[in-house]
Amino acid sequence: MADPLPSAEPWGPEGLPLEEARTRILAGLQPLGLREELPLAAGLGRTCAEPVRAAAAVPGFRASILDGYAIAGSEEPTEGSHWRVVGRSVAGVPYAGSLRAGEAVRILTGSVVPEGSGRVLAQELVQARQESAEAVIELIQPCGANPWIRQPQEEASPGDELVAAGRRLGVAELGRLASCGVQRLSVRARPRIGLLISGDELLPAGAPRGPGQIWESNSALLTALLARLGYAVNEQQVVVDQPEALRAALRELAERCDVVVSTGGVSAGDSDWIRPLVAELGEVHFWKLFLRPGRPFAWGQVAGTPFFGLPGNPVAAAITALQLLWPALQRLEGAELQLLPRLKVRLAHALRRSSGRPELARAQLAVAADGTLLARVEGSQASSRIGSLQGADLLLEIPAELGALAAGTELWAQLLRLAIL
Repeated sequence: MADPLPSAEPWGPEGLPLEEARTRILAGLQPLGLREELPLAAGLGRTCAEPVRAAAAVPGFRASILDGYAIAGSEEPTEGSHWRVVGRSVAGVPYAGSLRAGEAVRILTGSVVPEGSGRVLAQELVQARQESAEAVIELIQPCGANPWIRQPQEEASPGDELVAAGRRLGVAELGRLASCGVQRLSVRARPRIGLLISGDELLPAGAPRGPGQIWESNSALLTALLARLGYAVNEQQVVVDQPEALRAALRELAERCDVVVSTGGVSAGDSDWIRPLVAELGEVHFWKLFLRPGRPFAWGQVAGTPFFGLPGNPVAAAITALQLLWPALQRLEGAELQLLPRLKVRLAHALRRSSGRPELARAQLAVAADGTLLARVEGSQASSRIGSLQGADLLLEIPAELGALAAGTELWAQLLRLAIL
């Protein structure tokens, strides 16, 4: 049998650049193609499996944009014009007749504009008075050219595409679909994720620590991160660094899940068993990134199931999950690819670092008095220090060739905060 781990690294000793790694991963994946039917209320964050189209015009009638009076005709009236008030049109109870010249109807916002009317006058522009047994209104200020009428198809015409296939459903999409009478959705199934945490030194939270032992945190960190991105960890195993146990765990997760994600064990240490075991059970496509933090990252497959070997250090695991695992999960789900938005910022203070590898540094966003966007990097950037993620708004993209950075240096940054809509 050929050596499953070739000694030559076709991407060079430094590893693959991040963009190339992402391109390779996405090119090697296909959507799962599975669907689910859900009520609209359960659709937040899910991905449409097919285009959703309007069944009818919305709102479906001419509606008043403001409180006032619908008047007969559509021509712009002059000051001093007056009309007899012959009825009311309120939400859910429209005026039943058709307006004739010289007639008006009291109308409230969102109510049906009656036939024969092509204009609504704001109530602030008219003066109402009682003449004998009938009410009369008079225009006392110029009304302008705007008729203040919402057209029947303003939101949608019959057959309009409301949400495209592959679009992730946010707050605005759900609100629009509800306004168009949509009750149920066909959405794409999310990939089932199996998480494998390996390490002899790991203890569950609360357990007494012995020499060299640490409380295991990657499962909590990654499960929470994936939940924020809209994905659930379906199965999780914490396994000691023993080949037999790890081999069994990899096989089980590959059989029961759509994606296998591990942390640790993909470097070249004496106890790094994950990479050779994945090569034995499937294939390792690459195992090193040209990135700080996150160099020991592996991508491959276990018995045909996509495999992502994240670094063991928690910050590196979280950052590589954002950069590479998240896009892969979107591809498997069949969603439009979404990456973190980028913006340009300036360093609020000098930053010491060594050149040699590109870096994604954790930073807080601030705004100077003149509106300049600033990035503040505080504390250690060690990949083992989860505290560097706390309060972070940005991942600063620092090119490999840059060493120490002066205050005011302009850099691209990825925005970490999630959008509301």
